[in-house]
Parts: sequence; C-alpha cells; structure tokens
Amino acid sequence: MNSQIKNVRPKLPPWIRVKVSAGENKDKVESLIGEYKLHTVCQSAKCPNLCECWHKQTATFMILGGECTRNCTFCAVGHSKSPSPPDAGEPAKIAEAASAMKLKYVVVTSVTRDDLPDGGATHFADTIREIKKTIHSAKVEVLTPDFGGNIESLKLVTDACPDVFNHNIETVERLSREIRSGADFRRSLSVLKSAFELANGRFSVKSGLMVGLGETDSEIEETICEIRKTGAEILTIGQYLPPTANHRRLDRYVHPDIFGKWKVFAEKLGFRSVASGPLVRSSYNAENFFVQG
Repeated sequence: MNSQIKNVRPKLPPWIRVKVSAGENKDKVESLIGEYKLHTVCQSAKCPNLCECWHKQTATFMILGGECTRNCTFCAVGHSKSPSPPDAGEPAKIAEAASAMKLKYVVVTSVTRDDLPDGGATHFADTIREIKKTIHSAKVEVLTPDFGGNIESLKLVTDACPDVFNHNIETVERLSREIRSGADFRRSLSVLKSAFELANGRFSVKSGLMVGLGETDSEIEETICEIRKTGAEILTIGQYLPPTANHRRLDRYVHPDIFGKWKVFAEKLGFRSVASGPLVRSSYNAENFFVQG
C-alpha cells in the first residue's frame, strides 16, 4: 500500500473485517449481470460487501447508466456532464435478471441524471412495474436521487408503489455542501417528507448516513432527529471507507459501541427498523430489515 492511500485510509481496525466469499453463486450473479449488460452499485461504488452479497445471490441494480451528472467526493461511481441516454429496455432486463436470480426482494438505485427532464423518475417507475409484473410476489426497494426537489418527478416514482422508498441524507448539514455535489441537506429532508406524505401508508420511507467524514457524534444524533421528523421509519448508519486515494479523506473509524448507541437512540425516536454498524450500507441485508419492520 503506498503512502498516499495510507493518508486517505489508515489501517482497518480489528472490528472491520470484510467477508470474502466465492463460488458458484457469486459466479452466477456476475454472469447474469454481464449477460444482461446491467450496472450494479456493488461494482460501481466499490462496495466492501460485494463478495458476501453476490455469494448470497443478491445485488443492488443501478439504472440509468454508469455515469452520474454529479461528482460527490465520497463516491466511486463514474462522472459525466453528458452521459448516454437511458436504455429503454433496461427495466425489462432487470426484471428478467431478478427473476433468474430468484429474488424475492429487489433493490434498485441509480446514478443522478440532472440532464433528464424528470431526473430519470419515469425510468424508476417503469422498473418497479416491470419487476412486479415479472415476479408477482417480489418486494421492491428504490434508492433514488433528489430529482432536483421536483415533486412531480417524485410522484412518478411513488405512484408506481415501491415497497420501500429510500433517499439518503448521507452526512450532516454542516458537511453536506462540500461532500454531496449539487445536493442540498434541506432539500433531501423535503424529499423524504414528501415521499412519506405521498406514501399515505402504502410503503415505507428510509434514509441513510455515513460516518467518518468529519462530523461529530452530536451532529449525527441531530441528523437522526431531523430524518425522523420527515416520517421516515427505516434508518441505516455505516462507516465511510474512501474507495480510492482521490476521494474524500477518512476522518475517523467509529467503534461498534457507538454504532450501537446510535441504534438505540434512533429506535427511541420511533424508527421501526435501524441498521447501524461499520459495514452497514444502504441496501445491505435490506430484505431482513424490511421484514423486521
């Protein structure tokens, strides 16, 4: 490991141990993704849980291409101001791949597409409907961008009735502008609140945070409170790990005991399902936390 990477991410503490799984199941998932020419956030965001999840025959599909119109300092997904047009056949391909993987719970996210009039909302809606048409018993969770705060775009997604609507806050308000390119902390809260109101009990609303970006413990607790005020019921909190030396530098490793404290704090506020731990990611074991709720 060179000195530049050491400066970005110090040696992993003993409580962070990534599971490396290989075998037929992982190979099958990799083959299906290649066969249908799909993107996954597992690969694009360099998720540390990729091997474990693929071994369990699950993946988080990433729609609307592999290039994002924003360039957040924590994210490994590719960046372009003029990405390729969306693939009209992608929703059907994802539904077919999910069926081949025998998924009962399908998680769909996307790059941010500020270049599209609706921010890609129609594509999200089409994907939800195709999955539910192809796998009648499937539950669908979507992790969406903010659609520039456009409520009509948001409504296109919620009208397709996902089982869980997720939009991540990512970090505390003080750090939001420097970390989340083109995003706004208050706008994200508004998206969550609007999604909760549009849900009208039909689906759950979820959000997530990373830690280790320069925030304080008290700021995390304040942010958890802000998220809960929107009506969101499901929360994830995980450790930020810089994907490369070119991304935002790690500020600290948070001990599992602190993650445990935040879980209890959030549950006392009324969150019905909380995943809080070093290797927690927004869609990691998402099905389990949905069922628990």
